[in-house]
Amino acid sequence: MPQVSCGLNMARFVLYSIVLIVLCSVPTHCQKKNESEGVIFLEEYDTRAKELQNRAVIAGWNYQTNLTEENAKKQVELNLEVAKFSKDVATDAFEYDWENFSNFTVKRLFSMITTLGTAALEDEEKLEEYNNLLSEMEEIYSTGQACEYDDPETCLDLNPDLEDCMADSTDYNRLLFCWEGWRDAAGRRLADPYTKFVELSNEAVRADGWNDTGEYWRSWYETADFQQQLENIYQELQPLYQNLHAYVRRKLIDTYGAEMVNAEGPIPAHLLGNMWAQTWGNIYNLVIPFPNKPSIDVTDEMVRQGYDARRMFNLSDEFFREMGQIPMPDSFWERTMYTRPDDREVVCHASAWDFYLDNDVRIKMCTKVNQEDLVTVHHEMGHIEYFLQYAHQPLPFREGANPGFHEAVGDLLALSVSTPAHLNKVGLLPELVDDPEVDINFLMQMALEKIAFLPFGYLIDQWRWRVFNGDITPDKYNEEWWKLRTQYQGIIPPVPRNPDKDFDAGSKYHVPANTPYIRYFVSFVIQFQFHEAMCSLSGYTGELHKCDASAGAMKEIAGSRLAEMLRMGKSQPWPEAFEVLTGSRAMSAAAILQYFAPLIDWLEKQNENETLGWDNGWTPPYDCEGTGGFTCLDGSRCVRPADKCDGIQDCDDNSDEDPILCETPNDDSSIMTSSLVVVLWAVLASTMMTSWT
Repeated sequence: MPQVSCGLNMARFVLYSIVLIVLCSVPTHCQKKNESEGVIFLEEYDTRAKELQNRAVIAGWNYQTNLTEENAKKQVELNLEVAKFSKDVATDAFEYDWENFSNFTVKRLFSMITTLGTAALEDEEKLEEYNNLLSEMEEIYSTGQACEYDDPETCLDLNPDLEDCMADSTDYNRLLFCWEGWRDAAGRRLADPYTKFVELSNEAVRADGWNDTGEYWRSWYETADFQQQLENIYQELQPLYQNLHAYVRRKLIDTYGAEMVNAEGPIPAHLLGNMWAQTWGNIYNLVIPFPNKPSIDVTDEMVRQGYDARRMFNLSDEFFREMGQIPMPDSFWERTMYTRPDDREVVCHASAWDFYLDNDVRIKMCTKVNQEDLVTVHHEMGHIEYFLQYAHQPLPFREGANPGFHEAVGDLLALSVSTPAHLNKVGLLPELVDDPEVDINFLMQMALEKIAFLPFGYLIDQWRWRVFNGDITPDKYNEEWWKLRTQYQGIIPPVPRNPDKDFDAGSKYHVPANTPYIRYFVSFVIQFQFHEAMCSLSGYTGELHKCDASAGAMKEIAGSRLAEMLRMGKSQPWPEAFEVLTGSRAMSAAAILQYFAPLIDWLEKQNENETLGWDNGWTPPYDCEGTGGFTCLDGSRCVRPADKCDGIQDCDDNSDEDPILCETPNDDSSIMTSSLVVVLWAVLASTMMTSWT
């Protein structure tokens, strides 16, 4: 299961813009041009559009695989070049009477190339500022480090250091350091640039006829009642999530105690094995239903067999070949970034890249040898397969049928790869056992990835849409962020958040990278509909969670139908493509509920005496000094590590900015003075566990 955020590369930012380039200038006439002339127009821009798109993606790749000022500058230059051509060509396109053309495809292409989005920003200085902000935010995120409180010279990167801490540790306070440290390092620094970015993004899309950026993003789904459909699906799935939440909360009480995890409250956000609590698979060993039964985690077996990153990618390629899909081209193997380089800073967030010329497709990933990354590799390769399948389409159609399709296709294939049957087939699971308790273990493992994610995938853009439409103002960014996270996820920050300084939404890659997130919620729903269809087409007739579509007797038929859907790209509204594979034209929660049916029954029995839901009034206790904080001399509050000596008064008595506290001792006398002051504070300050409100 990938770190759901994998998302596609930053070239998506310029996708609609770049396709607008034309070979020639079009003179102005009173009479609008006809459909035959329009076809020539579309044919001419495609060649030039691909060439410029290729250069823009190369600039983005060079920057993300080598974070230098020079590469950032080149990336911005290409984005500005794209925007300039976009506006010029959009003006030319309006000289065609395209709205009255008879050919659906021609009309659809013109509609797409006259939609500018953020490229519509007319002030060139503001457009440059907008692009510079994107690069700045991405660099802040990718270079952020959390430094040890007692050893500021020792600093930890997000990947792998802090992510490994969140995944592996069960030390409550160590987890708190890693959780809080990342938000201090990245989130806080992003608050100001993000606020300015929102302002410029809205100004840009309003010039293109949209009320705000959120409305523009939602338009990509071409569904009038899109938000209502999502809400209906979420309500169908909420009982399953609440049962999973109640069961996990009880197990965490067993590990951390009833004082730190309340049986009726939200779960402290740092205890779920993931920096963002978006998926919970890393705490599987704490919540496994039947610990004496075999594990489905093949990480140890991969290590034993000597797997490396390249071998993981080769295994994925073999899977696609078995399904009759297009093999990876030679250039893919030569140009992909498989692991984190030692000699430069890179963006480690896994992503798949389409360069739009010469079958050039690549993946950028800091791969680790474990089952999670094995699934992520298959997910990213699913994106690549989509790129290859629709490569023949005109450039505006070279993307998923809707933004959720690309993510769903990646995860669709991972659903088969994750099954015990498939892992056994490829030699990573030595023994295949037919045991209902093993099945429940497997479904729990999948639920920690798939079901745990649903509210997170739903809420991020609920927050951003309200930010973009002005309902959430900058002074309320963090407060409203945590209201949504508690409302939907039932989690709570383990320590107080500072409304004037914290910007915890910025600690999630997709926010500073400006990647819309509702696509992931959509993908987590429709991937199960895709999976159900693929299994049926392959001839499989058993329980859905056991299906490996690549092993079915008629897998070629399933693979052929999948390829047919992928080849369509965005050439038709998404229900048309959806129907090709599934036979249906609507999103539904039915398939995901069918997949998890045995686990649903089991969880309901386990939770007979548990409270479903959470009391929003409970907050976790914490030890102020024991977690790097400072208690004000007047005992009024605990100041968190990043607020101490930051030049801003947080204590009413200003003791958090006292020069003696904040100085760096240079001699024995200053060390002695500081020591005496620390002793005095220790006497005056309460060292009892503090519960925050």
